[in-house]
Amino acid sequence: MAANLFIADNLTKDELYQTLLPQLKALTFDESNIVANLANIAAALKHSLGFFWVGFYRVKDGELILGPFQGPVACTRIAYGKGVCGTAWKEKRALVVPDVNKFPGHIACSGESQSEIVVPIIKNEEVILVLDVDSEQFQGFDKIDEKYLNELADYISTELL
Repeated sequence: MAANLFIADNLTKDELYQTLLPQLKALTFDESNIVANLANIAAALKHSLGFFWVGFYRVKDGELILGPFQGPVACTRIAYGKGVCGTAWKEKRALVVPDVNKFPGHIACSGESQSEIVVPIIKNEEVILVLDVDSEQFQGFDKIDEKYLNELADYISTELL
C-alpha cells in the first residue's frame, strides 16, 4: 500500500512536527512489522524535515546495531557509553549536541555531520532502540526537536514495540 504525507509549505518547525506526527502514527498504526515501521519513520523524518541522516540503532548483545535509516552509510555497531548514541543509551535520556566535534568521544560516521540529537526508546525501563538524527549544520537541533522526537519515541515504545 502506498502512502503520502501531506505537509503544507511555510510551516514553522513546531507546526511541521504537529502535522507530521499524527500522519506517522496513522501510517504505522496497522502495520505490525517494526522494521517496516522504523524504515518509514526514518524516511518521513528525513524528507519532511530535511535532516542529513535519520536512523535507528537496536540494542542487542550489549551494543547498538544499525537498523533502518535514511542517509549515507553509517556506523554498524556502537558500544555502550560510546559516542552520542552510546551515551544517550547509558544515560537513558535525549542528548542534543550543537557541535559534535566538541562532544568527548564522538564517533564520526560521517565528516559531514555537524550536530546531532539522539533519543532513547525505552520499554519496561530498558533502552530497546535509539533514534539518531544528524544535521550538516551546527546547532541543527533545539528544544522543539527534542520535544517532538521524545513524543515520537514514546509512541514507538508504547504502540509499536
